[in-house]
Amino acid sequence: MPNVGRLPCKTQNSPLFRPKNLSPMATSNLKQTLGDLNKESFISLLTKIIGESKFLQNNPPELIPEEDRVIKHVLDCLLPYSTTTGGPLIVNHVTYFPGRGNLIVEYPGTQPGKILSFVGMHMDVVTANPNDWDFDPFSLSIDGDKLRGRGTTDCLGHVALVTELMKRLAETKPKLESTVVAVFIANEENSAISGVGVDALVKDGLLDKLKGGPLFWIDTADKQPCIGTGGMIPWKLQVTGKLFHSGLPHKAINALELGMEALKEIQLRFYKDFPPHPDEQVYGFATPSTMKPTQWNYPGGGINQIPGECTISGDVRLTPFYNVKDVMNKLQEYVDYINENLNKLDTRGPVSKYILHDENLRGSLTLTFDEAMSGVACDLNSRGFHVLCKATEEAVGHVKPYSITGSLPLIRELQDEGFDVQTAGYGLMATYHAKNEYCLLSDMCQGYHVFTGIIAQLED
Repeated sequence: MPNVGRLPCKTQNSPLFRPKNLSPMATSNLKQTLGDLNKESFISLLTKIIGESKFLQNNPPELIPEEDRVIKHVLDCLLPYSTTTGGPLIVNHVTYFPGRGNLIVEYPGTQPGKILSFVGMHMDVVTANPNDWDFDPFSLSIDGDKLRGRGTTDCLGHVALVTELMKRLAETKPKLESTVVAVFIANEENSAISGVGVDALVKDGLLDKLKGGPLFWIDTADKQPCIGTGGMIPWKLQVTGKLFHSGLPHKAINALELGMEALKEIQLRFYKDFPPHPDEQVYGFATPSTMKPTQWNYPGGGINQIPGECTISGDVRLTPFYNVKDVMNKLQEYVDYINENLNKLDTRGPVSKYILHDENLRGSLTLTFDEAMSGVACDLNSRGFHVLCKATEEAVGHVKPYSITGSLPLIRELQDEGFDVQTAGYGLMATYHAKNEYCLLSDMCQGYHVFTGIIAQLED
């Protein structure tokens, strides 16, 4: 990862880094009140949640998660402190699809409109095949500091962690000016079914008041602020030629050759039109925008047959300084140009061709897209960014924001809606969506201290 020393939060002497009007005594007192993560309670809750993970896998239509299984355990922890039993927590279980709820938990502050939120702790997981794992993915196991199981890093560990934070607020009842809100969401791992999770909450206005303060999306990894993510455009290029005997190549249009040369031309044009952007260095992106193939398919046939069709699939990973729709339009322009100018496309040898004039036959390319998403560049001038940096430095010992062209769904839409979105997470990038997933208890303890540091700073 490139050095991001130019970021304002990297230098403590920078006025951008220092939270305004910071009162060390008040901050210290509140953090002392909230204390450390209750490890025993956290592990007990996480054990119950990971125990549900088999039923939380999100891969429709075969596997549709039942997020209410998680909500039951979260409510068992928090309802004793809710307003229904005389406690301070306002709890709202919002469901758009049976068994697939979201949970909004609020610890009220004293100053109207002053608010901060922890959002994005999702209760679904990616699939896991127990035969591929060294331990049972669907039950929590502990190996020293390692907490092992599907969802420990992404994102059930964060569900348990933020639940413990809200429980501690309710237990200690500090008098806060800021309202603290936690939003546990359904349906983050797959977009095939919509209108279930945070998209529906936003549409119904249930998160509107969160625009009054920073929104911390808790679903990344490695304990550092993630300040930039990439957009993603899945594409498919269908290539049509003419199948023929390989001993008579002059009578064929080789779909593989047409696909290779067309893809080369498309990539050359893409990298010319979407070169590395200057802001990528500011944000510390490891790579610029890329457009590349990842899959190649053809119907099959004999070794002596020149294939008449093939399909190349891949994706664009786009830094957030370019517009996804602009790129999609450009890619279509490239394909249209190639189709109209096949005679200008490089060939492979003296009889390789993409037009058979005597048969009035031309090769062709058809470009289609699956659902695309935009990346996000967090606001580096916001109060939320600076308190996250300061809290991270205090809890972890250093702060080094980073950016990746991996993609997070939903958060760009929140930013476009007017939310000050900042992102962080306390699992491990190395085990994200991987077999043998685990997180570290020590990292989760530091994450808890980041949360309390954020709350304390925003009180001053």
